[in-house]
Amino acid sequence: MLMLMPLPVRFPASFFLCCLALSAQVDQQRLNNAAAEPQNWLTYNGSYMSRHHSGLTGIDLANVKDLELRWVYQAASTDKFQTTPLVVDGVMYLTEPPNKLVALDPSSGREFWVYEHQLPSRIYPCCGAVNRGAGMLGNTLYWGTLDAKLLAVDAKTGLKQWETTVVEDYERGYSLTVAPLIVNDKVIVGTAGGEFGIRGFLAAYDAKTGEEVWKFHTIPGPGEPGHETWENDAWKTGGGSIWLTGSYDPDLNLTYWGVGNPSPDWNPDVRPGDNLYTDSVIALDADSGELKWHFQFTPHDEWDWDSVQIPVLADLEWQGEMRKLMLWGNRNGFYYVLDRETGKFLLGKPFVKQTWAAGLDEDGRPAKIAGRGPSKDGTLTWPGVQGGTNWYAPSYSPVTNLFYLAAWEGYYGIYYKWDQKYEPGKRYLGGVPQGVISSTTRRRFMSFTKEDGYGAVRALNPLTGERVWEFAMTDVSDSGLLTTASNVLFSGSREGHFFALDARDGKLLWQRYLGGQIAASPITYEIDGKQFVSVASGHAVFAFSLPR
Repeated sequence: MLMLMPLPVRFPASFFLCCLALSAQVDQQRLNNAAAEPQNWLTYNGSYMSRHHSGLTGIDLANVKDLELRWVYQAASTDKFQTTPLVVDGVMYLTEPPNKLVALDPSSGREFWVYEHQLPSRIYPCCGAVNRGAGMLGNTLYWGTLDAKLLAVDAKTGLKQWETTVVEDYERGYSLTVAPLIVNDKVIVGTAGGEFGIRGFLAAYDAKTGEEVWKFHTIPGPGEPGHETWENDAWKTGGGSIWLTGSYDPDLNLTYWGVGNPSPDWNPDVRPGDNLYTDSVIALDADSGELKWHFQFTPHDEWDWDSVQIPVLADLEWQGEMRKLMLWGNRNGFYYVLDRETGKFLLGKPFVKQTWAAGLDEDGRPAKIAGRGPSKDGTLTWPGVQGGTNWYAPSYSPVTNLFYLAAWEGYYGIYYKWDQKYEPGKRYLGGVPQGVISSTTRRRFMSFTKEDGYGAVRALNPLTGERVWEFAMTDVSDSGLLTTASNVLFSGSREGHFFALDARDGKLLWQRYLGGQIAASPITYEIDGKQFVSVASGHAVFAFSLPR
């Protein structure tokens, strides 16, 4: 039987003993109510609300200090490990760079099967050989590849069911790094590659067949609303990539996605106008892909401040009225609250030092300060190119009613621009940023104070944007956050520390050094009544639990 298996799939000897465990079925109803089964982690963001919050309470404020390492899964690749695994009915599914899908026993780390997609020999994706995760419906896993293909793989056997080409000419810079979002029998993915002058889009595919159902271009073409915000035919190479998983409101049947930067990144002179829908959140009808509303955080972005951050959904009382809200810590340094039914701007407030905008008007449009964009001699602006925060997942806890995010406070950027001709398949940047942390050597051998900038986990009042507390670090963080119903917050640092905080006040409760940069989001799950917490660090995945 093993001789009949295709080469990309590898089975251990224990495979046949565990087949009964690999019987997960994830239907639409389970996805709609993912928060009701905290023992699992059913989507990239934990649930459609994208709160990165779990209802589990086994690990709490009193016993978190006793956490012990339970297992380690070592990746074969040394590429960036940014996976957020799924855990479904006793099986963990993770993606390993550059293009592997792996099924594990989440209680021991034992490998069940591996499927490896064979990549072309000449492929140079934007920002490393990254794959952030998979989606699941029924017994099928869905994931994208660096050569812009969408695959469906049987969750029991690891055998490929179908493959579809999302973009024919991946050599122009298109790739799929995003974890798919599964909604109403559709697999929704967006394309990365904004630094190559692509024309970005979000598309939905039939979960059974892989056939395209709808496509929405994040850079509108002639005759499409928003096209008037582009001049000089710049829309043809406008960027607008989507490389982080969006959210979904089943009641409204709207799916929300953050859109990346315009291209070229740092020479805005060649693309006059607001450049929709870059640096925006778009709200689409999940069945048709029709745009219902949009909100642009940074019109005519000059600094490469993608708005791919995760849309966090919460139903809260706003000025005496219950409303469906969207909470957003943006890379441009402002925290936003939007009405997710209409896209109406409700609040905008800086959460880190910023010097590019005098403020936001009543519609949320920034009043840009002249002379803060890139120049040939270099322009000093806060925040730096990494932004006040970036793609690392924030969290909202309905227990504390606080919004948490990883913040880069006080880090500046010196932004340069130059003339550059677009060439297909080559980086189309039009400039470069420099900053105090852009050089590893400088960061390692120079002593920095808080005045030079620092990283922190910050808790904000979601209705005012006011800081409630912060946990300051000696270095910045690329780690996502996780909160639990027992008021424990997990996160990590670039130095390789994995730690737990009291979500109420930011007090450090527990810390372990894992030895590698943490550039992923922690998850938590439960197996046979025992809670685990897991995170990728360096080139491995670690799992912790309380003593047996």
